Amino acid sequence: MSMEDYKYFQDGDVIIGGVFTVNYFINHIYYYETVPCYVCLRPIPQYYKDLLTFRFAIEEINQDQTILPNISLGYHIYDSCSDSMKAVKSVLQILSGPRMTVPNYSCTGQRNVAGFIGDRRSETTVSMAQILAIYRYAQISYGASSYRLNDRILYPHFYRTIQSVQTSYSVLSQMLKFFSWTWVGIVSSDDDSGNEEIPILTQYLTMDGICVAYIIKVKFANLVFTDDSKKNNSETISKSSAQVIILCGTYSGDLADWLHALRDVLRDKTLVFGPTFAVLRFLMEHHREVFHGGLSHEPSALPVPNMRSFYESFQTLSHPEHKLLAHIWVLNLQCLSGDPQMNKFLEFIYKKPLHNCTGRERVTDFYSFQSKGLSDRVYKAVYLLAQALHDLHMSTDRRSTDKIALLQKYRHQLLHYLGNQRDIDGNPYFYRNGDFISRYCIVNWLGFSNGTHKFNIVGQADKEQQTLSINVKRILWKTGGNQVPTSQCSENCSPGTRKVSKSRIYSCCYDCVPCSPGEISNVTDSDTCMKCSDLDWPNEKKDGCVPKQLEFLSYTDDTLVLVISLVSSVFSFLTFMILITFILYQDTAIVKANNRNLSFLLLVSIMLSFLCVFLFLGHPVVLTCMLRQVSFGILFSVAVSCLLAKTIMVCIAFKATKPGSSWKRWIGSKWSNSLVMFCSSIQVIICVGWLSLAPPFPELDTWSYQEKIIVQCNEGSVMAFYSVLGYMGVLASVSFITAFLARTLPDSFNEAKYITFSMLVFCSVWIAMIPAYLSTRGKYMVAVEIFAILSSSAGLLGCIFFPKCFIILWRPELNSRTQLLVGRSR
Repeated sequence: MSMEDYKYFQDGDVIIGGVFTVNYFINHIYYYETVPCYVCLRPIPQYYKDLLTFRFAIEEINQDQTILPNISLGYHIYDSCSDSMKAVKSVLQILSGPRMTVPNYSCTGQRNVAGFIGDRRSETTVSMAQILAIYRYAQISYGASSYRLNDRILYPHFYRTIQSVQTSYSVLSQMLKFFSWTWVGIVSSDDDSGNEEIPILTQYLTMDGICVAYIIKVKFANLVFTDDSKKNNSETISKSSAQVIILCGTYSGDLADWLHALRDVLRDKTLVFGPTFAVLRFLMEHHREVFHGGLSHEPSALPVPNMRSFYESFQTLSHPEHKLLAHIWVLNLQCLSGDPQMNKFLEFIYKKPLHNCTGRERVTDFYSFQSKGLSDRVYKAVYLLAQALHDLHMSTDRRSTDKIALLQKYRHQLLHYLGNQRDIDGNPYFYRNGDFISRYCIVNWLGFSNGTHKFNIVGQADKEQQTLSINVKRILWKTGGNQVPTSQCSENCSPGTRKVSKSRIYSCCYDCVPCSPGEISNVTDSDTCMKCSDLDWPNEKKDGCVPKQLEFLSYTDDTLVLVISLVSSVFSFLTFMILITFILYQDTAIVKANNRNLSFLLLVSIMLSFLCVFLFLGHPVVLTCMLRQVSFGILFSVAVSCLLAKTIMVCIAFKATKPGSSWKRWIGSKWSNSLVMFCSSIQVIICVGWLSLAPPFPELDTWSYQEKIIVQCNEGSVMAFYSVLGYMGVLASVSFITAFLARTLPDSFNEAKYITFSMLVFCSVWIAMIPAYLSTRGKYMVAVEIFAILSSSAGLLGCIFFPKCFIILWRPELNSRTQLLVGRSR
């Protein structure tokens, strides 16, 4: 038994069927425990507005002679009561006629039903679409968002004036990503819609790097919400760090009671509304504290005429036969209807006493009726179907008087005209899958303490253009200071760090670790760090690359260079002064006795050795790299060759003092000069070959140190470099041995012992230099070589020339031929 099957019928040349959800659930009850019946309960004024909008659109089209001229539209409307079986029954009733329901049969002969509008819910719409696909009737839903209805094989005649949940949740996920909400909770109805939407929602969230902290499914339990369920859900929400909760699925009284029961724990959470809840603005009246500061994305409003006067005409006094209107009055105002049996039954159902009302109460006074809801979608659906009928009518033979028969004959072509409907600009209304082409508005829900509500449009989204724009400054949040709430499992990783997952399940839960040496991250929550180029190095915060410090012996900002330059200049000047002294005293015994030409050459080479240090200073260039090693190698070879020649000449001079000695012919500067030239030329040949085959060149050493670049000279050929040092070592060794053997020869001005000491210093310096040179890098390696050059040059200068200068300048009485002869006689 059914207490009331809400239906509305108006005859016409062409009938448009309408299945609307007004009562949001149907229940099986026992009336006084004797009569079992199914009853539709709790009609919602906003849903009733959809039904009235349908009727208004039909009347408006009938008055418009530009659409379907001389053809009247009628309607046959039923309330599905959010029940699939009731929706199927309503479709069959419309196809059968206004009397009996007979499946696959029309009680009025040739039925003139053109198509159907409905329903709001996906479950009832899918059931309708399955029946209508068999009979090939066009169907336009104004609220069903199930992605299953996009299947053009199963539902080729289905269209809708909204978009599927796939498009809707794609936009919602982008909105969450915009606010960096990566850790969210989901609350859904435990029904087909909820179970269908959750996987789609989580799929898009995962694609955008958003994790789901928990999923709570609210079951339909005849409005019973147990304490255990309340406690478990409350603990789940309060213990989670997710500050954003997504509402999806289907609205029901159970979900409303759930929101009311957990209002305390939800008061500090930010709610984001799925496609079903986004249009139910009347919920703000009952859940103001919970919904305040929430966000929704709604299809952009469609233009509709002002229908207020039409709505206000529906009063129980002027429409006493309108049972659905009377039911709304009973539920919301506790007004008695004109049907005593209905009053008695509803008083029993709702447990509320009823009273007489004036009958002039207006449906527009209800807060839930005032919001737009889906009425603009209903209005558009009726007009799209009517326009398709008009196009079909205009395409048939106009000379025929039986236009209705022609419409029935060519009804299968209606889908072609419906799918090709276009706006004034020529843009299509539908995608190929039947979805309506529409943009979205981002809406901020506001509920104030004085009981007023406001819904601010704060942004727009266009799935087709892949755009999302939100004016954050216009949004009012629940948080103190109106700061954008954060909803994350972990704190943001600042630039300079990267994320390291600490959970195998949730990628949004992570730790932050600093980037490795040489790497940076310049964005928040970076998954990886980027390596700086070879010429750059991370700054202190590791959020950017800065040029590496160039390391070389610079004249501008290096104290070591100042010291080296000073020492080199002083010794060069000192050597020059000694050279001048020797030139001035070149005719004295001490200068002449030790081959003054070799002394001059030796002093010049030592002075140039001090000066060649400057080739090692400053930024290396091609010329300095080629000259630095070659110059000191040749100069030192000349110096050591001079010492060797001096030592040999001492030995020859001693041998030549014996009567009849054949060594006398070797005494002279010609032989010593030849020896110096021969020994030096070997080093020159080595250096020329080096410069010809593999010359040194400047290079940037970026691998020895991570934080700096060494500007250095690449020797080109390591073998050539050590050949230069090796040959110089051979000369020094021969010179040292020769001087050591000749140190005891009798001569007042015998240089052999001084050469021995100088060669001992020279060899000691360079032997110690080699391991130190190999164990250092950068400018300090160059400094070690400079130290060796300065030390060995100073050793030669000090050991050989300082004693002579002392005699020349401070003991001139010893600088005489007499002293020379005395020394030899001894």
